Amino acid sequence: MAAAGPPENKLKGRLKQSVCRWTLPKQSVDELCRTVKRIGFNAIDLVGPEDWPTLKAHGVVSSMCNGAELGLKKGFAATEFHDELVERYTRHIDLVADAGYRNLICFSGNRNGMDPRQGLSNAEAGIKRILGHAEKRGVVLVMELLNSRVDHPDYLCDHSAWGIELCERIGSDHFGLLFDIYHMQIMEGDIIASIRKHHSFFKHYHTAGVPGRHEIGANQELNYPAICRAIRDTGFDGYLAQEFTAEGPDPVASLREAIRLCDV
Repeated sequence: MAAAGPPENKLKGRLKQSVCRWTLPKQSVDELCRTVKRIGFNAIDLVGPEDWPTLKAHGVVSSMCNGAELGLKKGFAATEFHDELVERYTRHIDLVADAGYRNLICFSGNRNGMDPRQGLSNAEAGIKRILGHAEKRGVVLVMELLNSRVDHPDYLCDHSAWGIELCERIGSDHFGLLFDIYHMQIMEGDIIASIRKHHSFFKHYHTAGVPGRHEIGANQELNYPAICRAIRDTGFDGYLAQEFTAEGPDPVASLREAIRLCDV
């Protein structure tokens, strides 16, 4: 396999960055690995085991692994999915650990009329069934915060307070939250204050512009350089992954600019 060549620019690298695989669907995984290396970073989010050999061949990290989940709607808040989720996550935790990776995504699932307090208790019980195995194998289970107003109607883990209480109940460094900046701007705002106050619960970050989920530059309402400085200043040593859909004609150019903006 031919090397990607030297990076175009040397990044400061004080904040580790990644890109979500689904946001550049026209590129194969092999092509995307070459793209990220050329831009100057080395991680891709939301990649499953079938693509890890390709990442490894390029020296690219799977910064957030997936493939154990039952989708976004069927998650740990509903007890009827627990047995299947436990089986899938137990197997996937081993795959992640054996590959030398760390983060594995999970979801609350939808409310479906459930009281949020009951959802908390259910999610706590379900996650604790796999937590010991995750701790033993050095894997971190990371539940994503999603908005329920625009993109994911009825999703339960849609406010940081709900997710933080779940973290407090579980009480392990091997469980935390994926703080999606786009989603939480829609649901609650106050992004930088939340990061400063609750960063110990946030294991991973995602980006996108608000409104529209497009590029993160000047044509949307979030100040990403300031947000990234706030993340950096907490001492965060995980990944911030770009998760926007490019509205411009050149998605790679949009990604390159996003990486530059967040390289604080």
